[in-house]
Amino acid sequence: GYVNARLEKETPIFNKQRIDFAPPEKINSLVVSSNQLCMSLGKDTLLRIDLGKPDEPNQVELGRKDEAKVYKMFLDHTGSHLLIALNTSDCLYLNRSVQKVRALSRWKGHLIESVGWNKFLGSETNTGPILVGTAQGQIYEAEISVSEGSLFSTNPDQYFRQVYTLEEESGPAPVCCLEIERGIEGKFFIIATTRKRLFQFVGKVPEGTEQQGFSSIFAMHADHLPSFREFPASFGFSEIAFYTPKLRSNPRSFAWMMGNGVLYGTLDYSRPDSILSDERVWVYPSDIDITVNKPISIVLTQFHFLLLLPDRVKAVCTLNGQVVFQDLFLEKFGLLTRMIKDPTVQQIWIHTEKVVFRYHVQRESRDVWKMYMNMNKFDLAKEYCKDRPECLDIVLAKEAEHCFQNKRYLDSAKCYALTQNYFEEIALKFIEAKQEEALMEFLIKKLSNLKPSEKTQTTLLTTWLTELYLNWLGILEGDPSQRNLYLDTREKFRTFLSSPKNKDCLFNNRASIYELLASHGDTEHMVYFAVIMQDYERVVAHHCQHDEYDEALNVLSRHRDEKLFYKFSPVLIQHIPKKVVDAWISMGSRLDARNLIPALVNYSQSASTQQINEAIRYMEFCVYQLEETQQAIHNYLLSLYALCRPDSLLSYLEQAGTNPNRIHYDLKYALRLCAEHGHHHACVHIYKVMELYEEAVDLALQVDVDLAKSCADLPEDDEELRKKLWLKIARHVVQEEKDVKKAMACLSSCALLKIEDVLPFFPDFVTIDHFKEAICNSLEDYNKHIEELKREMEEATQSAKRIREDIQEMRNKYGSVEPQEKCAACDFPLLNRPFYLFLCGHMFHYDCLLQAVFPNLPAYKQAKLEDLQKKLAATSQPSKSHHRPKDADTISLGKGQQSREQIKADIDDIVAAECVYCGELMIRSIDKPFIDPQKYEEEMQSWL
Repeated sequence: GYVNARLEKETPIFNKQRIDFAPPEKINSLVVSSNQLCMSLGKDTLLRIDLGKPDEPNQVELGRKDEAKVYKMFLDHTGSHLLIALNTSDCLYLNRSVQKVRALSRWKGHLIESVGWNKFLGSETNTGPILVGTAQGQIYEAEISVSEGSLFSTNPDQYFRQVYTLEEESGPAPVCCLEIERGIEGKFFIIATTRKRLFQFVGKVPEGTEQQGFSSIFAMHADHLPSFREFPASFGFSEIAFYTPKLRSNPRSFAWMMGNGVLYGTLDYSRPDSILSDERVWVYPSDIDITVNKPISIVLTQFHFLLLLPDRVKAVCTLNGQVVFQDLFLEKFGLLTRMIKDPTVQQIWIHTEKVVFRYHVQRESRDVWKMYMNMNKFDLAKEYCKDRPECLDIVLAKEAEHCFQNKRYLDSAKCYALTQNYFEEIALKFIEAKQEEALMEFLIKKLSNLKPSEKTQTTLLTTWLTELYLNWLGILEGDPSQRNLYLDTREKFRTFLSSPKNKDCLFNNRASIYELLASHGDTEHMVYFAVIMQDYERVVAHHCQHDEYDEALNVLSRHRDEKLFYKFSPVLIQHIPKKVVDAWISMGSRLDARNLIPALVNYSQSASTQQINEAIRYMEFCVYQLEETQQAIHNYLLSLYALCRPDSLLSYLEQAGTNPNRIHYDLKYALRLCAEHGHHHACVHIYKVMELYEEAVDLALQVDVDLAKSCADLPEDDEELRKKLWLKIARHVVQEEKDVKKAMACLSSCALLKIEDVLPFFPDFVTIDHFKEAICNSLEDYNKHIEELKREMEEATQSAKRIREDIQEMRNKYGSVEPQEKCAACDFPLLNRPFYLFLCGHMFHYDCLLQAVFPNLPAYKQAKLEDLQKKLAATSQPSKSHHRPKDADTISLGKGQQSREQIKADIDDIVAAECVYCGELMIRSIDKPFIDPQKYEEEMQSWL
């Protein structure tokens, strides 16, 4: 609920303020419009105040020498044109922009009672056509204009002509008030009042002729009276007030103060003859005596009219006619003289002869909602408390109760759902009234207003609504006369189940919803709800239980859930195998065929050959289209081929190839399977793939010799095995088929077989004539082979001889070195130290070559070279001569030790095996950096 607490006293609607102004003379009359205030003081003074600049008043002298007094003043809607009626039947005019008052000569002789300003053509310099009412009942049309050059070079009153005379039963009566309003389609409404009557003149003014005035409208009523309202009582005058909302040009309501009370209502410009609508009369209460303290003035606001009495102000609400405000003035201020309202700023002014008061209207609509509510005008009441939720709740509760009492239960439910009233009380109220439909409406609206955080309440309402819907549907379904209502309710229930706002709650409590649906036996909505919850497993299971296999498959195909396919395929394939396989194929690679094999195995064991073909079709799709490599799939396809399609078996095996690493089926399983079903050709192929050539030949000989021959040639790299296999074939041909010619054909087919290999297989009684030619051919081959061997021996002897000659020639080869030659490594003279000369022409000192070669040697050669250098140093002689007798280099170093010459030769083999610049060493070092990475920093610093 709402806490309605006010922390401070609320400001009254009509807030009175006394104006800090002490007039030097008594106030005769006061008018206000567009924030411009004009006040008549004493006999000859006029005070003008711009309320936007109240500290700058403007005083104008009327300049009258006679005893004339101000009778009434009239100020137009712009605050620019001021008319001053004198009690001597003269009329003066003053424009806001000038200081001089001018007399209107054409108006002389008429006591002005009222002026109807032209709000549509009037400007600051021109009034446009206006209407003027006199005390003698005449209505005149006039126009006042101020010229631009010299303001009063001509008379301001352009014309002044009579257009009508108002009468009562006793004759002409004073024209108390005049108002001009424009309706739609160029229609004008003129309201004129006398003491007892309110006249309405209605007519059209042609577009573009508005400047010509309103005489045409009055001419229409020259022969007959216009429509009028009349009341019997009179207190000598009447006054009418209008209320114009902000941002609108036309008044919306009126209030006419006359002898019997106040006639008030709204203005409807669409009506043809009278714009007065919703008229009501507020009769003066007992404390208002029209003979003693009769009302003086009336002002109309949006929801109130204010009556000015000699000593007080009363405010009456136009909605209920109740007096809601009364303000009593102290006697010291004097009698109240007049009350007027500035229509532009909605301020109310009251004055006595000595004091001026101003009322500010503040939040006038604050309690309007309550009045409309008490009048059962709930839409208007809600409109005026939109921003006050505590008040809106009261209005809704009252409207709900009103609808309930008038048996408008659905409307009552909608309103109750928006209130803060106790949920349980409202629900019980509808239950006791046996209004389930209204209760459902209440729960639906209440559910839609819940916040996402109110999960418990959402769950409660959702479950309860489901139960109510199911009960209601059950009742309607059994009544054929309620078929349309049943269909409508079913649609509402489905909309409720599929509502996005209820989705989370229904999903979290789907078990309870399923139980409710099951308890009512409503399988149709159980399936519908399962689809909404995307619980397709339950949907498919339902269809399968009711033998609706096509529907079940449609659900699977539509939602493409792999797990559901795996679960329900065993059932569906028993009844609609072709459609199921089509669905599998449409799923493509999304399905793992291994998970479907159990369904196919179970199906194929109890099905005919034609039905097994469907299983083969899917397996072939997996193997050939999806290119599956899973062994289980290939093995199962093999088993199906072996069982039903032997012709396809061998083509499948051959298509799979002979490379064991690229074969996806199990070779041993395939071999056993083919053997069990007697598919020997397939077995031979598998033996070949397994490289069991002997077994392949043995089995092939049972089928076809040519097949065996194709197997015998397969081991190309193993001649011994090939020969063995061909011998098997030959033995079979000789011993089993006893066909000598075919045996001889085997000899010609395999070059490895000789006649002597085959002869033991023949029986003793066979004559030589059958294979005489083969023996001769064999002997010729042997002779050719012997001759070839002789030729190879002679070539080998010649080659050895040439090699020996080359060796001898190399021993005598030498090279010459010039004295000026330099080492290729250090660029010093070559002959200063021991050196090497290579065939390529490069020459190196011994130590320079050793330094270049050593880092690039393998570790074991480096170790060997270091060892040889140590041994050479140990055998060094005292003689420093490099050229010594040979015997000096061959001094024995003891048993088991090498000679000095041998050591030097070993060192040469390592160091001088090849030129360091032209040999493999240079090629191998091409990817090595010029500078050792470990010494890079040091080298770089040396360059700086």
